[in-house]
Amino acid sequence: MGKCKRFRAIGNQLALARLMWLLGGRMTALNIPEQCGVMLLPDCTLFPHGGLPLHIFEPRYRRMLEDAIEGDCLFAVGRLLAEPDGIEGFESCVAPVGTIGLVRASREMEDGTSNLLLHGVMRVRFLEWLGGKDYPFVRIEPVVTVFTPEGGEGAAMKTLRGAIEDAIQDLPEAVQQGVFALLDRAEEPGLMTDIVSQQFVNDPDLRQQLLEMPSAGARIPLICEYLRKAREGE
Repeated sequence: MGKCKRFRAIGNQLALARLMWLLGGRMTALNIPEQCGVMLLPDCTLFPHGGLPLHIFEPRYRRMLEDAIEGDCLFAVGRLLAEPDGIEGFESCVAPVGTIGLVRASREMEDGTSNLLLHGVMRVRFLEWLGGKDYPFVRIEPVVTVFTPEGGEGAAMKTLRGAIEDAIQDLPEAVQQGVFALLDRAEEPGLMTDIVSQQFVNDPDLRQQLLEMPSAGARIPLICEYLRKAREGE
């Protein structure tokens, strides 16, 4: 990617990330349902606290959006690994962990399609694919981020921030300041890893791997190594 396009892409990502903070903060008081609809997308991973613009055009997902808006405004995004053959195929064709998100700024168009912004709320594990809907519908459980050992959070965040500083040192000053402003809002390692993963990790397999890892401490070395290789052009 050329430098101009790279700067513009990062700038757009930062603007979206800042909007997510303004709209929803950390969403700590939101109740997570036991079941929800799921939008299945190939090579698409949404992290908690991230934002995903979506154009809803398939009839099944239009109905899913209607149900969500009439209810709690929540649905999940899951990574589609292969085309499933009915409900029985979902378990083997969908990655086991996705993210439940809150519908933001949804706008229905004249042709019945909708444009919306989905705010990532929390990792969820897909437990059981259910029938009764004409769109993917699943029983879920929250995946809680942990950090061990206790007391090492500050050092871990410093390490990750240092890797980010090295990765973006050749970018314009305004872009760097936007990144640092975003990182300054991260109060703990789990949140920082999610911010960095959403904005800077492009490899779909690594993104999914990071999403499936409950340990924030285990995510940090993978992210740092990815950033190092990206900087060195490997």
